[in-house]
Amino acid sequence: MRLDPAKDGPLAGADLTLAGCYELCRRIHKAHSRTYYFSTSLFPKEVRPHVHALYGFMRYADEIVDNPGATSLEEQLSGLEAFEAETLAAVRGEPVPNPVLRAFASTVNGRGIGTHLISAFMRSMKMDTHVFRYETYEDLQAYTYGSAAVVGLMMCRVVGAEHEEAAPHAEALGVAMQLTNFLRDVGEDWARGRVYLPVEDLKRFGYGEEELGRGVIDGRFVALMRLEMARARELYAFAHEGMKYIPRGRRYPVVVALELYAAILDRIEASGYDVFTRRAETSFPHKLRVAAAVAARDPGEIPARLRPGSAASTPAAR
Repeated sequence: MRLDPAKDGPLAGADLTLAGCYELCRRIHKAHSRTYYFSTSLFPKEVRPHVHALYGFMRYADEIVDNPGATSLEEQLSGLEAFEAETLAAVRGEPVPNPVLRAFASTVNGRGIGTHLISAFMRSMKMDTHVFRYETYEDLQAYTYGSAAVVGLMMCRVVGAEHEEAAPHAEALGVAMQLTNFLRDVGEDWARGRVYLPVEDLKRFGYGEEELGRGVIDGRFVALMRLEMARARELYAFAHEGMKYIPRGRRYPVVVALELYAAILDRIEASGYDVFTRRAETSFPHKLRVAAAVAARDPGEIPARLRPGSAASTPAAR
């Protein structure tokens, strides 16, 4: 199975240089994630391509199950398994045609990202082909570890946050952002046949799946959303405590990303919890205001950001 997440035509990159592969990942990132792309743009230039490569890899896998076209669940699973095999081959240094994987493999090897994290991520992607409900929050956490927590761990390697103490905070940020996406995309996920709100929470507030399908917004739904939002906000708060473990010059974009994603929860509240007919987003002026406010709170970050560091090398220079 071959997909082109950038929607720019056939994903055929055998003739691309490594720098060209990273550029394709950047275009994929820009096309699909305005908030995360904005935050990534605040990293030093030697870090940005590696973040684009991580995003490109994850988006590619995600597209197989989120925008499958006419493929069956079995075909989606087969596509994920083939993609995982090709990923591991690329990481081993074998030539692969997929330019996204060529960039990703370069980042994995250059930054020392363990293949066990790749396997954990792919395991959660495969769950989307056969697990469509999560009975408890603990059950959901088994999914979000692979789909989100390991993303935080990979980012630790990219930005050079090597303290062991950084890991749980990075995991928390990844999961908080994932939960925020779940709450923002309740309606979209329902249309795909998936519910990421724990079944026990639906039952707790007496809110049925048939009402979820009809987009019913009432006191029960508001209480349900507030519970899930509280979990996400608790994770954001814990993640923020770990920013001190990120090297100077690299924590600024992470704090901006944290605050922008947390603000999506505020947007959901401001919309009256309507996640069925509108998409909660932060405007570009709001992004600029948050970036400015974060910079003002820690002015030492900007000069440090402008000093080249050793946390990552520029792929285009290889």
